[in-house]
Amino acid sequence: MRTRSSIGSANVALATPQATETSNLSETRVLFAPASDKTAMSDTLEILLTNDDGIDSVGIRAIHDALVEHTDANVTVVAPASDQSACGRSISHGGEIGLVDHELGYAVEGTPADCVVAGLAELGPDPDLVVAGCNRGANLGEYVLGRSGTISAAVEAAFFDVPAIATSMYVPVDDTPLREIDLSTDDFREARRVTTYLAEYALDAGVFDHAAYLNVNVPTPGKRPAPIEITRPSKRYEMDAEATDGSVTLHDRVWESMDPDTIPDPDGTDRRTVAEGRVSISPLTAPHSTNHHETLTELAETYHDRVATADD
Repeated sequence: MRTRSSIGSANVALATPQATETSNLSETRVLFAPASDKTAMSDTLEILLTNDDGIDSVGIRAIHDALVEHTDANVTVVAPASDQSACGRSISHGGEIGLVDHELGYAVEGTPADCVVAGLAELGPDPDLVVAGCNRGANLGEYVLGRSGTISAAVEAAFFDVPAIATSMYVPVDDTPLREIDLSTDDFREARRVTTYLAEYALDAGVFDHAAYLNVNVPTPGKRPAPIEITRPSKRYEMDAEATDGSVTLHDRVWESMDPDTIPDPDGTDRRTVAEGRVSISPLTAPHSTNHHETLTELAETYHDRVATADD
């Protein structure tokens, strides 16, 4: 087992099912060989691919196939075994994480952040780039940066100084739940085009000298590639809740105002860009910056005297 560290450090304990037909993820044993047994690195672009919709989702299949078909990269897939949408940057605790082989790579019984740490520390060559997606549904606005598992996978990579791209596709919805909309890999063709383009050219262009990761959102695909706009995350956020007997229903109202003719977001924001049919790319940084200011400093300086007076 190798340890990958940069801004932080990671130690990963991974386990796989026993090699029997009746095994499940709860029957585990440590399997992986030491890092010294791994194949030496080559000059080939190494990509770690993950998502939050789960390894069997059509979005990750679409991106995987596009990267394999249209780039010279070696693609290692380490993705959640089940849907982990909106889990944020949560990480699993308690030791071993279930792991099984999958036709695309590895299915991990954990979160997208788990998958990134596992992929960086143990499950493949050191990646030059982490790609997360393609997510079923857009990830737009500042508020999703800590909520989206797709974006959080990119943030996790950024903490290890590995450039990352998080790709999501806007899917217009009416009364039909997003998860019930039937999508094929062809529906992700805009995401395929943009992600492969960025994977092929962004590193050499020096994009990641100025950004830790890219939050990419694509519109519903048209017949021709949509233009790209460099954006900033929208600040719009609107949620409410309705309580009934024994439960509370949460309503995310942001998606109710995606009409390009009436959308309230200003020009240059990710939501307006996607609503108007263009690809949004927001270059972002991690970790978050701090903002020291005099008022907080004054509170810190007077803390001891005020608390001591109150205790007397």
